[in-house]
Amino acid sequence: MTIDPAEAGQTTEGAAVVLASLENWLNYSDLTEPARRRRQWAKLLDQPLPLDSAGFDSAIAEFAENVIPNGLPVGAPGFNGFITTGPTTSAALAQFAAAIASPQRYGVSAFNLLEEVSLRWLAELCGLPAGVQGVYSTGGSTANVLALGAARQAAFAARGIDVGRDGLPGDVRAVLYASSESHHSIQRAAAVLGLGRGGVRAVPVDNAQRLDVAALEQLLLADLAAGVLPVAIVANAGTTNTGAVDPINAIADIALRHGVWLHIDGAFGLPAACVPELAPLFAGSERAQSWVVDPHKWLATGVGCGATYVRDAQFLHDTFTQTPAFYLAAGGARADGSAAGHEPAGWAFKDFGVHYDDLSMELSAPPRGVLVWIVLREIGRLGLQLRIRQHVGFARRLTDIARRHPRLEPLIDPELSIAALRYRPTGHPTEAEVDELNRAILTRVWQQTDIYPTSTIVNGAFAIRPAYINPRTTVEHVDGLVHAIIRLGDELTTGAPLQS
Repeated sequence: MTIDPAEAGQTTEGAAVVLASLENWLNYSDLTEPARRRRQWAKLLDQPLPLDSAGFDSAIAEFAENVIPNGLPVGAPGFNGFITTGPTTSAALAQFAAAIASPQRYGVSAFNLLEEVSLRWLAELCGLPAGVQGVYSTGGSTANVLALGAARQAAFAARGIDVGRDGLPGDVRAVLYASSESHHSIQRAAAVLGLGRGGVRAVPVDNAQRLDVAALEQLLLADLAAGVLPVAIVANAGTTNTGAVDPINAIADIALRHGVWLHIDGAFGLPAACVPELAPLFAGSERAQSWVVDPHKWLATGVGCGATYVRDAQFLHDTFTQTPAFYLAAGGARADGSAAGHEPAGWAFKDFGVHYDDLSMELSAPPRGVLVWIVLREIGRLGLQLRIRQHVGFARRLTDIARRHPRLEPLIDPELSIAALRYRPTGHPTEAEVDELNRAILTRVWQQTDIYPTSTIVNGAFAIRPAYINPRTTVEHVDGLVHAIIRLGDELTTGAPLQS
């Protein structure tokens, strides 16, 4: 009998070692000198392919000692750069359990059921119409490809062309419309879908970084007159740059008037529609044909969880359905309502569940709905509202402080939980000098504090940009960033701190 050399039991013993290291990691107590630390752990880990077995205990011990303590601290309380964060505890435990108990999202299992249940819950939270079809993927980039693939299918179907089956015709030029503030995954989606990155019309924005509706209609009318096929209009429900929400209702009017698919990129902001006082920002989003939202942002499920919704699942199915595979001939209905194939005798696949494999680019895929389900089961709608209110409040607090301080300048009026500000020294510096000074300030914030915002450009000006989405962040981190910017700006401009 051949015995596999890998350990397939001892989950409790191994987990105890790993969990002890993780508990220490969650203190985020030593994030200093990353370059020096990297030289140490990289030398330990970057070794030739091992020939002999180290054994389970040794491998787990090395993992706990050298890998976990040198992870990426995006969940640290002061990390406010990316619009992703570390998972909260329930989501992390659900992901660990799913890897063992249900590695695939299909078949007769509670995990499979929770794909459907959680998609329904998430759609309800975001104010989407009843009956929309959802599917999980790795995140917003993939989710946008799926939604815009359905839009492409619909646009060509109106001309009698099944582009999913037959490919793009050579005599038709097709384009997408998205503001210049849209996420770069829109250009990537256009490239993947055969429209080309140059097939995205960059619509100008106003001073608040929102899509200019008049400019959109001018571009659309010019393309229609030139025989160009409009595939979709993308409206931002919270840009990753500044959190701006496009005038969705006005955009929906244009889409309806010209018969163009409206897609809502709500990867970041759409969950805020569940907060009553923020819901008016998203008015008109229910009129769209597709939506994306990333639970790994405000729901803190952990990275790798995005959701696509479409009003008509047939277009999604016609784009991404697979050719028949006999080994997948399991029971259950496909998204178009047809039978999936002959039922095998085994109990596990007597009901395959929803054929998400026909609605996305993934066949093999882990269950992601369980992450959304456990987060919402733990904190509920009211808990998510509390989180979002707090984070939006952080951005507004920071902006209000900057507005009142003589040497700070806010560059946006936050609609959601992103702020943008800069230090403006006294005197008459040039804009280039102000930009360079703030680059230096941000570098020193990273080096000297435990607070990690990123930067962006707002109306041509360099800005320090914290994005509040981390459940571990407190108001002390907000105020700490203000104090650090003032202190470092004063030191860099005068050589000594000024009275703030």
